[in-house]
Amino acid sequence: MSSPAPSIGVVVVAAGSGTRLGRATPKAFVEVAGRSILSWAMDSVRGISEPIELVVVVPAALVEAARSQLASLGLPFAAVAGGTTRQQSVQAGLSVLGDGVDVVLVHDAARPFTPVEVFERVIAAVRSTGSGVIPGQPVIDTIKGVDRSGLVLETVDRSRLTAVQTPQGFPRAQLAEAYERAVEDVTDDAALVQQLGGSVSVVAGDPLSFKITTPHDLEHAEELAARTAGADSAGSSMMRIRTGIGVDAHAFSSSSPTSSGEGGGELWLAGLHWPGERGLAGHSDGDVVAHAICDALLSASGLGDLGSCFGTSDPELAGAHGEVFLRRTLALLTESGFTVVNVAVQLVGNRPRFAPRKPEADALLTALLGAPVAVSATTTDGLGSPGRGEGLTAIATALLLAPR
Repeated sequence: MSSPAPSIGVVVVAAGSGTRLGRATPKAFVEVAGRSILSWAMDSVRGISEPIELVVVVPAALVEAARSQLASLGLPFAAVAGGTTRQQSVQAGLSVLGDGVDVVLVHDAARPFTPVEVFERVIAAVRSTGSGVIPGQPVIDTIKGVDRSGLVLETVDRSRLTAVQTPQGFPRAQLAEAYERAVEDVTDDAALVQQLGGSVSVVAGDPLSFKITTPHDLEHAEELAARTAGADSAGSSMMRIRTGIGVDAHAFSSSSPTSSGEGGGELWLAGLHWPGERGLAGHSDGDVVAHAICDALLSASGLGDLGSCFGTSDPELAGAHGEVFLRRTLALLTESGFTVVNVAVQLVGNRPRFAPRKPEADALLTALLGAPVAVSATTTDGLGSPGRGEGLTAIATALLLAPR
């Protein structure tokens, strides 16, 4: 009995010339650590947990080369010639998808290290919402609006901004109609869908989903690929793994913030502001999640702890948000040659209700540390100070890769 046709179609766009990369070879065929960028991009696609129909769009002159490279994938694929623009290339890929496909993901091969979890999140969200879904990362830097002369006109509210990544996912019918009715060329599939009045939502992306555009990006890719490919032996890598645990607890404040920044009129938790919730007492903003992460990272590295590295005697840290401590901790680790592998945090307390903002918190903390961070929350069934609603506790574990 034959298997049913896949309902997921993945169109990987790899037809760009990549002129900003400064190479004669089209970008997707430039080698990184002995493999083409296109080959690296297939690793996560191959890891998707359900059958997919894969279409790879490449320059016309390289269709046969692509077929040769992808022959060992172990899954059915089609390689087709792209157009002169990204939009034309995506349309070429859509045109060859089978009738059984009802959800389409469009992914740029120039983001070769996008984790498979991002693909899975997009697929699940398209199915649950019935509309377009794009992965994105919070914009961390301050953004200024300027005129053509470089004069600053405004400071843009970055809380409303998202740095968009791929894969972008859509119900097939919605995306096909958007391309059929397109009247102008755009570089973003979601923009076409929105021009027709379709809705698009954002799920958490990943720092690993950076786009290779410039020579500097290519250098970063080389370093990451060398690590991923196991430049060290498995035994050597295991010997370099360091683990740490961090615990932090703060009571809810009963007063408004003082002039020195102590106290806590507003709640800051996991790097996020929680309007309407009572704040946590402490010298800084009392963000137990951020503080526990810092202690776990410092514990794993052997560089100290939150108190010894950033004591209350530092006036610059009075009222400081968790983001400040995370950036400073990461700087200490980087200077000492450590690489953050991942962090997991358990928040313990009765409020606020954390689950609705978990994706936002995970994405923000992941962006700050440049490594996966997952925060979960639980209660204690009324036991202890968190159970009595007197404060919050966070427990974090961290994995680091030690310097050679």
